[in-house]
Amino acid sequence: MAAAPPKTRINVWLTDPTKWATNAKDVALSAASGFNEAHPEYHVDIRRFDFQTMPAEVARAAEEGVLPDVVEYHDAVTRVALDTLGPDGSPMYTPVGRAIAGRTEILGEPVVLGDMVPAIRDYFRYQGELLSVPRTASTMVLFANTDLLAKAGVTDLPRTWREVTAACRAVRSMPGGPAHAIAWPNFYWPFLQAAAQQGALIVNRDNGRSGRPERTDLASDAMMAFVEWWHGLHRDGHYLYTGRQGDFPGCFTAFENQEVAFFLSSSVDASHLLERGERHGFRVDVGPLPYNDEVPLAGNVLGGFSLWLAAGLDRARQDGALAFMQYLNRPHNVAEWARHHYRIPITRAAADVLDQDGWYRRHPHLRVAGAQLEAADGSPAALGPLLGGHAEVMAQLTDAMHDVLTGVAEPKARFLAANARAQQIIETYNAYCDGPPRRSPSLLAVST
Repeated sequence: MAAAPPKTRINVWLTDPTKWATNAKDVALSAASGFNEAHPEYHVDIRRFDFQTMPAEVARAAEEGVLPDVVEYHDAVTRVALDTLGPDGSPMYTPVGRAIAGRTEILGEPVVLGDMVPAIRDYFRYQGELLSVPRTASTMVLFANTDLLAKAGVTDLPRTWREVTAACRAVRSMPGGPAHAIAWPNFYWPFLQAAAQQGALIVNRDNGRSGRPERTDLASDAMMAFVEWWHGLHRDGHYLYTGRQGDFPGCFTAFENQEVAFFLSSSVDASHLLERGERHGFRVDVGPLPYNDEVPLAGNVLGGFSLWLAAGLDRARQDGALAFMQYLNRPHNVAEWARHHYRIPITRAAADVLDQDGWYRRHPHLRVAGAQLEAADGSPAALGPLLGGHAEVMAQLTDAMHDVLTGVAEPKARFLAANARAQQIIETYNAYCDGPPRRSPSLLAVST
């Protein structure tokens, strides 16, 4: 009997859900088994890494000449992935749009890109070309203690900044009410959301989507409108600042202990905030992220991960990798991922699965985040920025806000200073990547 032909091995590096998700269940593992069974000429082999160290892991692999075929990156390092070079000095990844080349199926697996929520899919476009295939998404929403609101006479969740301010005033005016009314951590996402909602850019060149950005704008009119509103809530006693940047645990505790009525956070936090309310005897509702009354709402930014395709693969390996991406994003796989991790279903067919099995009937709160992304206008502002040195630039925003909230600095001057530092960061990043010589940014510490 003739020996079976060797299988084409597809090496897939994914982020480890135990590092960022609500539980360890990863549909990718079962999907890999299903794909291998459906396509016996292939074997998908999955390795998992901490999402924060993935760029460094890839850089080390490139140095050793042992590269994965598919790599999953966090959205914040999209520019880093785009700039990462292979051992021969050429781009490490091939844009998936170019590789798919208009096909509607690959190895019999239907291409799912056309069914994806546009705001999720198009975040990963650069110069009109799709770079990678999204796998998971979330956004920022409003959580509310509706029992406290009812006692304060607030019947509807606030939709705008002005309505939030009025609701906070009502909560703090009621007898026996909490000392504060609202909280959210001082981290980078609220700033990006506020800019996107107001149609404002963080960097030039269409938010870094039509070319490498060269200028930052962290003190725009839109950004300062948000900062001044936030500062005003804090000054008037409505906003609870724990005094620590990125203090999610402190904010979670404040909401759970009914020290505030409102909490702004990731839609993923429905996974535990709804249960915290039930455990402590109060009802939790979820609403869209409030926006500036004075400006038309453009949209909200996603958070999530996407799958990048290695360059230079032979046709069989490339098609196997692309086919697995489609298989992983089959409606039932996406729906299972959304159920277990409280993520937004990235395809409309997956949302239909959740509708049909009663998930949304049992959890109507979980429609809000997806509807919020569906409503985005698709502009570069609403999609959010692509820039190098993302973490270091975002740190300038949170550092500046800390100084404003603690009374160390006046808002406008402090954010102008933050912008000046951010400008230095992207200039350092750009010079490093553009050379000469051109270099891969994965191990660059641009903040030093």
